Amino acid sequence: MIDDPFSNLPDTAIRLISISTGDVLFRQAEPTMGLYRVQRGCVTLRRTTVAGDTLTLHRATAGDLFAEASVFSDQYHCDAICSVGGDVQHISKAATLKQLSTDKDFALAFTALLARQVQSYRFLLEITAIKSAEERVLAAVAAGYLNGAVTEFATRIHLTHEACYRALRTLCNQGRLMQMGRGQYQLVDQPDRP
Repeated sequence: MIDDPFSNLPDTAIRLISISTGDVLFRQAEPTMGLYRVQRGCVTLRRTTVAGDTLTLHRATAGDLFAEASVFSDQYHCDAICSVGGDVQHISKAATLKQLSTDKDFALAFTALLARQVQSYRFLLEITAIKSAEERVLAAVAAGYLNGAVTEFATRIHLTHEACYRALRTLCNQGRLMQMGRGQYQLVDQPDRP
């Protein structure tokens, strides 16, 4: 099986796009043209709920794919907004579908990649199911999800930013986290708890 399924696509199927902070790659309900991979920078996938709240679905950084479902959908299901400037690859939907139907190795590698992402999303669901805000924040920090703005982190783990900031402060006061800088926290080694 090939490590990078997209290496088998024709050169014309992948287009490099330079992005700046605030750039919109696509909006919810726009027709799908393909999926993307971040080479450098960061893209945040957001959806606005019926109540008008903004929900962070994914934060794609270097090496991450996003909008994979677009290969099998007519419309994008969220907004993709550049949160840190860099470069992304746009991977053609038509070329991906054609390769899926004609290349067994590509199909297996693409399926394996999607399966790994499902596992990652399920792990995030486990974290968001934790009732205590402090324990949820602690688990999410331990998993490496706090790698950008705290407000974005809060929406990703389904907390208000106020509840997230309170939980971070409480965890620091308890000596379970240490603030390393603005929006930067690390776990504090704890002796085994009873």
